[in-house]
Amino acid sequence: MVTLTQINPNTIEFAEKYGPIINGKMVEPINGYIDAVNSATGKVLSKIGRCGQEEIDQAVKAAREAFPGWSNTSIEERARLLNKIADVLEENQERLKMIECMETGRALHEFDPDYQLSIYQFRYFAAAMLTFYEGESRPVQNGYLITKKEPLGVCAQIIPWNVPMIMTSFKLAPALAAGNTVVLKPAEDACLSVMEFIKLAAEILPKGVINVVPGYGEEAGQSLIEHPDIDKLAFTGSVNVGRLVGKKAGEKLIPVTLELGGKSPHIVFPDVDIDQAVENAVFAFTTFNGQSCILGTRLLIHHDIYDKFVEKLIERAKQVKIGPPTERSTRIGSIINEKQGKRVLSYFEIAKNEGAKILHGGNRVTVPGHENGYFIEPTVIEAEPHMRIAQEEIFGPACTVTRWNDEDEMIKIANGVDYGLAAGIMTNNLESALNTANKLEAGSVWINSYFNFQSGAPFGGYKNSGVGREYSKEALDAYSQSKTIVAAYKLPPAGFFK
Repeated sequence: MVTLTQINPNTIEFAEKYGPIINGKMVEPINGYIDAVNSATGKVLSKIGRCGQEEIDQAVKAAREAFPGWSNTSIEERARLLNKIADVLEENQERLKMIECMETGRALHEFDPDYQLSIYQFRYFAAAMLTFYEGESRPVQNGYLITKKEPLGVCAQIIPWNVPMIMTSFKLAPALAAGNTVVLKPAEDACLSVMEFIKLAAEILPKGVINVVPGYGEEAGQSLIEHPDIDKLAFTGSVNVGRLVGKKAGEKLIPVTLELGGKSPHIVFPDVDIDQAVENAVFAFTTFNGQSCILGTRLLIHHDIYDKFVEKLIERAKQVKIGPPTERSTRIGSIINEKQGKRVLSYFEIAKNEGAKILHGGNRVTVPGHENGYFIEPTVIEAEPHMRIAQEEIFGPACTVTRWNDEDEMIKIANGVDYGLAAGIMTNNLESALNTANKLEAGSVWINSYFNFQSGAPFGGYKNSGVGREYSKEALDAYSQSKTIVAAYKLPPAGFFK
């Protein structure tokens, strides 16, 4: 059993700089480095490599050279190494959590479930791969039919800044389990925890199996998706960039996995315990500082309880502690950077201009000693379904509240956005819950407990929320291809073609 020790942020030591990790070692980037900054204080923590075309070429070459050996490694050995990676991640999680907290500005307590989920991903796929390759074998006339799974090759993976370790594990674990090699591009705004973790993982795996190329999206990311020797593209991020990645995959005729935006409805039926439902609702739109595509940001509340629910929602929102991210009692920390902070605040102005009502919040808060950070109040906005504030992703701690009375109309509102990643339902009536869930255009529906991730459950979305599924055995399909072999016992008799 691993003993977890609370880490003091003042004791965290960083390397002076983090270049790309290529073929098992860290190398110097040609174009220098980018500052890695504490989002709440503005302090420069370290420097990360500003990779470009040359580093991408080196990383892809290393991955290509490592592929034959890794793909031919027995599944039992691959499973053993993935479990070893999980062990190392578990042993180092407290330090990595604090690093991630300092970079992203998210509240420290949130990283406990993040890392449980990440550790689990490596262990899950270490186990899942042992049965995934069973395939189908059966006798046929004059021979035998064999179907098998084979890895794709070199996989390019690009991840966002909001949940770095979750995204790293979601991408790496199934790709490695299936026998692929990887070139991973982490986000420049939250890279240090990933770099520290990959340093540990690279010591476990053969050289070149994992390669990491930090840098700007328009430089490192663009060079990676355009590289001619890539066999698979996987991207998590914005819809606009996702379309570009999908288009490039189409041009190359290679597989692609896209996990993009969300604008999830959280539906409240009139039979709920209001205090419990309010608690679940506030949790569902404020966690991650509101910076997640799966948040329950559109509260659809039944008319009969609307006024009382909204009153209690505001009371509870006022109690959410905004403070230094590294304090475990904090529940809302700092937005990732100034650009995103200003973007969130601009949406509140858009809402007011459209005629929406800000019932609570909408302001930046100053946290002593963390003046650089964009700390934003949990914000409750009364809005009509057609308004931008109820249609577009804000990526901040804000929700809209909307009345409903007719169930058909409620379903129409819930599905009336371009996204379909997740949804929540709160009711004591299981029949109502399941009937509603079946009508929702969403990849994940959580009844009475938001963010209720379960082992091996596929994760992904409908419509503009992406293509493909992660977190489950379906991800192994996304990182492999099927081969059919039909073996005849003997050649056909001479003259059979007359």
